[in-house]
Amino acid sequence: QVRLVESGGGSVQEGGSLRLSCTFSGGDYGYTMYTMAWFRDVGSNEREGIAMIEPIGTTHYADSVKGRFTISRVDNEQTVILQMRNLKSEDTGMYYCAAELYWKRPQLERPADFPYWGRGTQASVSS
Repeated sequence: QVRLVESGGGSVQEGGSLRLSCTFSGGDYGYTMYTMAWFRDVGSNEREGIAMIEPIGTTHYADSVKGRFTISRVDNEQTVILQMRNLKSEDTGMYYCAAELYWKRPQLERPADFPYWGRGTQASVSS
């Protein structure tokens, strides 16, 4: 079974930065077979996809974070990083890491495409 563990959340002021990490373990296939993504809760039981990276390195971002957030993967550490810069108060929330096999073509706009989830890490941005 795939296990995902997030870390790196915290509290910053607007304009600040946070770096989130997600460590991958388990699964029937190697880490490099998985598309990795970050989501965040936006209230009313909704989850917003904010960044995704495919095994070959292709990245996708929500419009709300383009130019401010960067997703990357460190394959030899089985880790995916979300670097968040120029944070805004509306970025506050619980952030989750998710994974799915790349050949199943998961979409960032569809959280249900991702069967594997971490427990989340909280990021708080104060104005």
